[in-house]
Amino acid sequence: MTDTRPSRRQHNVPTITDVAHKAGVSPMTVSRVINAKHTVREQTRVRVEAAIAELNYAPNAAARTLAGGEEMRIGLLHS
Repeated sequence: MTDTRPSRRQHNVPTITDVAHKAGVSPMTVSRVINAKHTVREQTRVRVEAAIAELNYAPNAAARTLAGGEEMRIGLLHS
């Protein structure tokens, strides 16, 4: 059975790896910047934030929920 769901790659949406490559850092460093960890040097943080802005990167909400172990709730109103 073939997976037919669209991936972020198919829609040309930038990934954390794309941001890391553009900034010249590892994907983990990008993650630290996104999650506001204080273990990243200011110069590196600026480069990563510039790459995020240039690529128009936005974290995947569903992936963040899965990784964080938090619940994502969706409400539906029907009348």
